[in-house]
Amino acid sequence: MALGRSGTVAALGLAQTLAWASSYYLPAMLAAPMARELGVAMPTVFAAFSVALIVSALLGPRSGRAIDLWGGRPVLMATNLVFALGLIGLGFAQGPVSLFAAWVVLGIGMGSGLYEAAFAALVRLYGKDSRNTITGITLVAGFASTVGWPLSTLLEAHIGWRGACFAWAALHLLLGLPLNALLPRAPALHATSAPPQAADIGGRPSASLRATMALSFVFAATGFISTAMAAHLPRLLQAAGVSLAGAVLVGALIGPSQVGARLLEFGLLRKVHPVRSARLAAAMHPLGVAVFVIIGAPAAAVFGILHGAGNGILTIAKGTLPLVLFGPHGYGHRQGLLMVPARITQALSPWLFGLALDRWGDGALAVSAVVGLLALLALCLLPSVSPEATITETCTRSS
Repeated sequence: MALGRSGTVAALGLAQTLAWASSYYLPAMLAAPMARELGVAMPTVFAAFSVALIVSALLGPRSGRAIDLWGGRPVLMATNLVFALGLIGLGFAQGPVSLFAAWVVLGIGMGSGLYEAAFAALVRLYGKDSRNTITGITLVAGFASTVGWPLSTLLEAHIGWRGACFAWAALHLLLGLPLNALLPRAPALHATSAPPQAADIGGRPSASLRATMALSFVFAATGFISTAMAAHLPRLLQAAGVSLAGAVLVGALIGPSQVGARLLEFGLLRKVHPVRSARLAAAMHPLGVAVFVIIGAPAAAVFGILHGAGNGILTIAKGTLPLVLFGPHGYGHRQGLLMVPARITQALSPWLFGLALDRWGDGALAVSAVVGLLALLALCLLPSVSPEATITETCTRSS
């Protein structure tokens, strides 16, 4: 049965929800019982998770190239098997060696089966008209933590953390694999339309190189901020004088803020150029920090909402910006390369921001605010017109 665009978005969004919930969001709920039973410190479990992120960074370009060649369906189906294998290995782990080995396997799945791969699959199917479908799957999968954290907690309470890993593995085989199998087959590539290895903005290689470097930095900087806040937000807010209950409330606001911003992107901002909407999104975290610093603890909710909204739109920007700046040809491989620095900063972010928090307390917010402003500056260096528009303008002037 061939799915239409809405069906493809629904199937891929649900599959992405499962992929994120059973990998990226897994340690938050299961790290403590894992550490207790395996006889290792909590940081060791998170170190294994960081290794998985680095593996995913190194694998991303190869996965993207595979999707460029064969489409997302076979690659994403294979990742369900890899995720299941890694989760089964994690469930059987007996010590640090097997713990790290299982997370390496999960890192392979993450490098081939999370948003970047899903975005590449959509671009392979729908080309330059993929913006709304990219937004659509982030709307669905934006609830991954909302679903994953309670479910992991419930499973751990009833069948232990090992049983929870086995249950997530079963869901990949019984739910994720069939969902990805429903995706349409990508159209065949023709030799006459083989994509170039690198697209140039307006026919200018130097502009293309600058855009590549700027995007890599933006993705790395915003990835650092989002991961730092995910790991340390409650502690950070308490250091700034917010109560534990208030910190938990602010954390609970971030998820809905992300989804709300994505709905805004799907509606009001859908006609705004992605570079301009990304600039708006990048400004939200520094703006939230400024409001929080000026007003203090009563503005913690405003900070959380602005951070969450910006992060929600920037997630979409990771899919749409490479598409609008470089076009659909070779999208998967190029996006995989662009995301390598981001995955590395995400792996290092909890440790580095934790050091800043230990040293400066809530003053560590200055670090994330400066990083956010640098990302905004890099986005301001990008053209807010598509390559096609630039080429059209050039031809018009020459005629």
